[in-house]
Amino acid sequence: MRTLLRALLFDVQGTATDFHSTVCAEARHIGGVRYPDIDWAGFVDHWRAEYFAALRKAEPNRDNWVTVHSVYGTALDDLLDDYGIDLSPDERADLTLAWQRLEPWPDVVAGLTRLASRFTISTLSNADVAAVVNISKRAALPWDAVFTAEMAGAFKPDPAVYRMAARYLGLEPSEIMMVASHKYDIQAAGALGFRTAFVARPLEFGVGGDVDVAYDDDFDINAADFLDLADQLGC
Repeated sequence: MRTLLRALLFDVQGTATDFHSTVCAEARHIGGVRYPDIDWAGFVDHWRAEYFAALRKAEPNRDNWVTVHSVYGTALDDLLDDYGIDLSPDERADLTLAWQRLEPWPDVVAGLTRLASRFTISTLSNADVAAVVNISKRAALPWDAVFTAEMAGAFKPDPAVYRMAARYLGLEPSEIMMVASHKYDIQAAGALGFRTAFVARPLEFGVGGDVDVAYDDDFDINAADFLDLADQLGC
């Protein structure tokens, strides 16, 4: 008999929240009047890519943790120079904080509420603890717990991150499902014995963005959104 599923872990940036539309809107608000010809969607995509590149290079180090907020800030400074954009220190700080003001996808709050009626629901994000708390409070995301890479001293897909969450939940990996729109994330969790759910987010990088939304039989569940996930899990 298969182990009973008891908890769900969710990626946040991209899976539960729409970073592209949110950060694009913030960037246009802060710099669009002075720089109307900037491709702000491309700017945000470039910014996100620099974030991923920095995380791939990061070495696990719990004692000297480099916050994701600082990663975004450093990447922004470099990008502004590359694009020839001059923002004041306050404007740069405000734009960096846009990553903590992300809007949820339309299905998320209702879907999480249904899922929480049957399962423990928690985050497992590469963002900082403070960032996930701020995002969740602002978006009214009803998590039972917040877990992030910062607590493990390593970034996903390092196995230590997934094992940390299982340890805090007091559950075996087989009792937990990792939910994400990024296949590397759920593949890493699946390799450790976690169950897996892929949620397609075709607009993660905006209209026409390059996003892998193909369903894969290697995952336990493939879902169109959190409401579909709730349907498939009987919530």
